[in-house]
This record gives sequence, C-alpha cells and structure tokens, in this order.
Amino acid sequence: MTSRDGHDLPLSGNAVETALSPAATAGAREWLGLALLALPTILLGLDLTLLHLALPALAADLQPTSTQALWIMDAYGFMIAGFLITMGTLGDRIGRRKLLMMGAAAFALASVLAAFSVSALMLVAARALLGVAGATLMPSTLALITNMFADPRQRALGFGIWATMFAFGMALGPVVGGVLLEHFWWGSAFLIAIPVVGLLLLLAPVLLPEYRAPYAGRLDLASVGLSLAAMLPIVYGIKQVAKAGPDLYSIGPIVIGLVFAALFVRRQRRLADPLLDVSLFADRAFSVALIVLLFGLVAVGGTMLLVTQYLQLVAGFSPLVAGLWMGPPALAMVAAGVAAPLLARHVRPGFVVAGALGLSVVGYLLLAQLGNGASGAATVVAGFSLAYLGLGTIAALGTDLVVGSAPAEKAGSASAMSETVQDLGVSLGIAVLGSLATAIYRRTVLDHMPESLGEEARQAVGDSLWAASSVASELPAGLIEAAQAAFMTGFGSAALLSALGVSLLTILAAVSLRHIGVIDAGEPRQ
Repeated sequence: MTSRDGHDLPLSGNAVETALSPAATAGAREWLGLALLALPTILLGLDLTLLHLALPALAADLQPTSTQALWIMDAYGFMIAGFLITMGTLGDRIGRRKLLMMGAAAFALASVLAAFSVSALMLVAARALLGVAGATLMPSTLALITNMFADPRQRALGFGIWATMFAFGMALGPVVGGVLLEHFWWGSAFLIAIPVVGLLLLLAPVLLPEYRAPYAGRLDLASVGLSLAAMLPIVYGIKQVAKAGPDLYSIGPIVIGLVFAALFVRRQRRLADPLLDVSLFADRAFSVALIVLLFGLVAVGGTMLLVTQYLQLVAGFSPLVAGLWMGPPALAMVAAGVAAPLLARHVRPGFVVAGALGLSVVGYLLLAQLGNGASGAATVVAGFSLAYLGLGTIAALGTDLVVGSAPAEKAGSASAMSETVQDLGVSLGIAVLGSLATAIYRRTVLDHMPESLGEEARQAVGDSLWAASSVASELPAGLIEAAQAAFMTGFGSAALLSALGVSLLTILAAVSLRHIGVIDAGEPRQ
C-alpha cells in the first residue's frame, strides 16, 4: 500500500497507528494463545482433505454414487464458504472468543455424527453440518490474532504461522487418514476432533482475549439469506457444469446465484452496518490478494485430490504408504509458510508471492508428465512439493495482505473474506478439476471397454477409477490398466490447466502487488 504522497506503507495493520506510535509487542500469553489457536486451525484444514485416502474404503462401505462421493468430499468446504461471511460478522458482534468456543462444541458433535454415518446421504449431511460449525471457527481464529498481536511484524509472523497450520492440516489429512485406515474404520478419522475441542474449551478462557466490535450493529438476517442464496447456487452450478457440461440445470443455478449476489451487494451498500463491507474491495492489495488466494487454492485443492488417488489407485500404495509420500510436500509447505513473512521483511511481498507461484507452475508441469506405475512417485513428490511451496507462501502473505489492510473493527469481516476464498478455492478445485479429470476419464475409457463386459462392471469402470478398482478382480485382462491410463489423461489435463492458471496469477502478483513495501514495524519508507 502507498500513502497519498507516494510513500510505501507497511504491509500489515492500520497505517496511521503504525506511523504515529510504536506498537506493543506480544508476550508469552499471546504466543501461547497462538499455539492454542493452531489446534482448531489444523483440525479445520485436516477435515478438508481427511477423506481423500479414505474414499475407496468409504465407497466400499456406504456405496455412494460418483456425485455423492464428490459431495462427501466438498460439502464441508462449500458450507464453510457459504457461512463464513455471516459468522465473521457475528463474531464481531457477540464476541470472537465466545463464537470460537460455541463453534468448537458444535464441530465436535457434528464430527461424531459423521464418524457413525450409516449411509452416503447421512455423511453428506454430517459434512455439511461440520462446514457450518467450521465457519464459526475460522474467522474467529484469524480475528483473534489481529487482537493479540499489535506489532505488524509479529502479526505478520502470526498470520504466517496460522496459514501454515491450516495448510499443514490440509497436507496432514492424507497422512492421518492413512494411519487410521491401517488400524480402524474410516469414521475414526472424524473423532480426532474430540480431544482437540476439549483442550480448546478448557484453555480458551485463560489464554485468549475476548473482543467484540464496539460499534457493531445488529446482524441483518436478510443479508444472511441473500449471501447464502448467492453462494450455494453458484457453486452447485459450477459443479454441474464441470460434471455434465453446460445445460439448463447447470447454467440456471449460476444465473440465479449471480442475481442474488447483485442484490446482496446492493443491500450492503445501503446498510449502515453491512454484513460485508464492500468498501474493503477498493483497496487493490485486498482485492488482488483475494484473487490470488482463490485461484491458487483451486489449483492446489483439485491437484491434491488427484495426487492422493494416483498414489493409491495407480501407483498401488497402501493408504499408510500413500500418506507418507505426502509428507515431503507438507514439509515444503510448512517451510514456505514460515519463511515467507520473514523474507517479506527484506523483499517486497508481491515479488515473494510471484516467485513462489512461479515455482508452483514448474511443479504442475511436472505432475502433467506423470506416467503409470510406482516409478512416478518421485515425480509426484517433486511436483507437489513445488505446488505446496506456492500454497504456503500465498496463504501466509495473502492472509496478511487481506486482514492487515482492514481496520481493526472490520477484522472479522476481512478474515472471513480471506477464509471464504481459501475454502471456496479448495472446494472449487475438488469440484472443477476433479470433475474435469473424471469427465476426460469417462470419455477415454469408453473406447477400451469390450462389448461383452457385464452391465454392472461397465457402470463401475465408466464411473471412476476408484469404482473400477473396487471390481478389478472381475474385469478382463488389460482393462484396469486402460482405466488407469484414462485417469492419467484426465490428471494431466487438470495439471496443465492448473499450470496455466497459476502462471497468470504469477504475473498478476508481480504487477499488481509490486507497490507494497516490505513488512516493517517502523515509519513508512521514503
């Protein structure tokens, strides 16, 4: 950001306060509070990806259709995205710590429901409830970091650690899922939430401050309804377009959602206390950071789903071994999430983000070159590690750009927007790239199915690779290999699309964020 006279301003925090007086530094209580906030943050990231490796076992137990399987995977993220704006503003009004504790208790209850689901529809409903509960946690954790760390450098590092823990939870999901599947049933993965929530409820009153906006008005229920009426039809329509192509049943919901989105924005401009302060979008750093976060997470979310399926269904690894192969990319992401805010003290954040995204492009191009068999595992690790370097960087610096550009009383709304685009990005990646890869798989594998193949086996092979793998023993020689090759064709196309999209984000970050000065707790630089 720049001042009116053209001087660079610090990346984070209120510029006027930073210039006029030195910010107080955080003490041991604040850092312990950050460690406590890391627990639900990891848990929320974990639940986004926990079922990736469990999908084959879950499919054998609950027998979901391909559409139900996709909803099981992304109903959680979609509901988080739908309710984050509402919950971020609600936290500003009733208290951020209070909302955090209420949401944690609800999250634990929904986790138990998911763990003991007896049908695919029941699990979809439980995942949706988890998303609603998760939407109360995410903006609360980010906004509390804003309250706890007044010093811009400490706050930037706090955001970096927060984003790292969220992305670490995403990366840890397949590993934890793999370990648990070796010893327990697929539902056991959800019960991890119980001890985490118990510890949070016990220590939050001791370590976390309470904050509510001093001049917050009432929650506008009409705006809540309009936000949901805008978000949910749009994401549903996008899923349907990716799955079956553009038709009335896919384009119609998108048009309806856009109409409600326009009505939502119009209402926000008229309200004295809007659910979402649309004036925040006038800040270029805020808007560009949201775009980078959204589409960067689209690429990562979809690719993660395909990588975990590749490791199990093509390379042939067990869930545990496949999860362990995801370890090095997770370490790369952690390193980037911690190092990026530190590097941004010396190099302009826009260039740090652009450099990391450029490395991600190389990673996606490597993934597009994958071949069949376990010999491609090293390429998976190298390519996905580079993709995760970009994830750690944009999550850390993008979050700081978004939340740091908002005034303190709007931190809940700004953090909700940051989390909305991140969770929506992961969910859209799963829906769009996952559906794109599945559509290419189906068109490709049809050419290899013999006429003599039974109807049940034909439907399984034509549905998806994980469905084909569940009936592999009943298939004629060579057909499962053809199905794997068809999957890799879809995987390669999705990876190439990700590479193209992230290339555009690299240019956008380098050009549109180049004016932002390094993270600095002192005076604006000359």
